[in-house]
Amino acid sequence: MNQRASILIVDDDPKIRRLLARHMATEGFDVLLAAHGEEALYQASLNQPSLIILDLAMPVMGGLVALERLREWYTEPIIILSATDQEREKVQALDLGADDYVTKPFSPTELAARVRAAIRRAERLSASDNVDVPVVCAGDIEIDLAAHVVRKGSKEVHLTRTEYDLIQALATNADKVLTHRQLLQTVWGPEYGQETEYLRTFIKQLRRKLETDPSRPRHIFTEPGVGYRLITA
Repeated sequence: MNQRASILIVDDDPKIRRLLARHMATEGFDVLLAAHGEEALYQASLNQPSLIILDLAMPVMGGLVALERLREWYTEPIIILSATDQEREKVQALDLGADDYVTKPFSPTELAARVRAAIRRAERLSASDNVDVPVVCAGDIEIDLAAHVVRKGSKEVHLTRTEYDLIQALATNADKVLTHRQLLQTVWGPEYGQETEYLRTFIKQLRRKLETDPSRPRHIFTEPGVGYRLITA
């Protein structure tokens, strides 16, 4: 991060807003606050924060609705913060474009580390925009690493930022096995290494979007107990 990043914290609980505001300020971030989804949309459009921390259960406009509205135009990272630990809700939030998901109760220090990792990923993706990189093909899946576009057949497939980061990591190491730790640290950052449920969730979503038969994947292949690889043959 070359300049001071700004964080928008969206939560209806004033105690959590104050706690996170104090901690993120001591971590070197400029802090913006919102108490519900409508206020989040206003603050995000007015201030263009580097990252948004978004609660799900809020009055006026809930987090999932706000997330969907934000992803119509906001391209920076969004981290979900929620008291719910249900897989269905996590998958729904990730599928709508969230980059990470933290469950309450949480460690402010860990959350700050995830914020820094998400911002670094966004900066790496932005810095790679003008790099001359190839198109990787795996069957009818085409990953254009220069344009950040993924196609299946002739149709472009919409991927969230994190889904793209994951398929990019696999594509740049096509036909090679990447361990769980390698993928976690490449996509999420060096603070990660044990969160294999992240990989399972995102690999499942990539297969659903890219494989002809997600239950019998031909290209996004699992190496049991080790990791994953993209098979181009």
